Amino acid sequence: MARIAGRFARVESRRLARDAVLGLMSDLAVKNCWTLAEQAGHDSPDGLQHLLCKAKWDDDGVRDDLRGYVVERLGGQDAVLVMDETGDLKKGTHTVGVQRQYTGTAGRIENAQVAVYLTYATAGGHALIDRELYLPQVWADDTERREQAGVPAEVDFATKPALAATMITRALDAGVAVAWATGDEVYGGDPKLRQTLEDRGIGYVLAVACSHQVRTPTGKIRADELATRLPRKAWQQMSAADGSKGPRLYDWAWITIDPDPERDAAGRWWLLIRRNNTSGELAYYRCWTPAPVPLRDLVRVAGRRWTIEESFQATKTLAGLDQHQVRRWTSWQRWTILSMLAYAFLAVTTATEHAENPAPQGTSLIALTCNEIKRLFNTLIANPLHDLPHRLRWSIRRRQHHARTSHYRRRQALPA
Repeated sequence: MARIAGRFARVESRRLARDAVLGLMSDLAVKNCWTLAEQAGHDSPDGLQHLLCKAKWDDDGVRDDLRGYVVERLGGQDAVLVMDETGDLKKGTHTVGVQRQYTGTAGRIENAQVAVYLTYATAGGHALIDRELYLPQVWADDTERREQAGVPAEVDFATKPALAATMITRALDAGVAVAWATGDEVYGGDPKLRQTLEDRGIGYVLAVACSHQVRTPTGKIRADELATRLPRKAWQQMSAADGSKGPRLYDWAWITIDPDPERDAAGRWWLLIRRNNTSGELAYYRCWTPAPVPLRDLVRVAGRRWTIEESFQATKTLAGLDQHQVRRWTSWQRWTILSMLAYAFLAVTTATEHAENPAPQGTSLIALTCNEIKRLFNTLIANPLHDLPHRLRWSIRRRQHHARTSHYRRRQALPA
């Protein structure tokens, strides 16, 4: 918290942010302004609601401090930037950016709010370092909805790959030393994002669809058709990364492809193909590096793509990333950055513990996880308030608030 102290105009706001981060790392089953305020011993949720909505503090600066903290503590020569989006299911139409759209959280089209995130991943650990809310075209074109949700005038519609490119550029401009980037098919199929990475000299291993066409000396061809022409000796078995049951072994093949004619960057382009040893299922990646690299480097980067899925799951489970009950642009920006900050602390502490106090060899002990670090932190340091009168007062307040909001909803539902 000392790293971000200078981003707050008033000491009261800084203390509220500390209470919010502590609450987000707590064992609360539900995390919102009401439960976090009760956990912190506040008389009402008004202070935390003010922190998210109206208080004077630089959330973009906190984002930069978070990125610096993660890179400083987890940084390594093998660092990879991983991009992906995740959705939060919502009811109604007033939450900023919400509409019926596909979200991987549900695996189908739902009423949801979607955002693109950026993870910084090394062998030591990984954590989210940036985010951009996806504003659908219907929102970007609706002046009234934008004003009601507090969307800044300078925010226009941008595709998800464009949002990823913005975050990557922001990280590189801030001096983040990284040589690789990876993402799924949404990002691999976007030529502008690939061009941005090539212009900045960042190698990439980006997933593409089986129908993705690449250039060869004999012309353009689909990725899946090119795979059928490979001889048996082209495949090599390698581990993408270690899983819960040991190395994740797949068969891999790579084919040199030609650059698009409009490309100015030098380097090497490949189509990387992964084959599941059991099912025979194939996955395809479009790759570029400024200099030749061995196949194992591309495989390693491809294996890092799953770290962002782990980041999503951990930040939602341990730090309440998806539990916000806010509707406006600024409130969403602030809730997400505080949640990311809470998880970054857990991830960095876990990585530090692994490096400084590894589990002894030849024992049944396992290395501490983020879950265990959170449990220890809450037990030994962040002691919640267990005062019975305080709990009773909050119980009464919640019932009164529920009664008022339920009465309002019933009135809204009555016919005119």
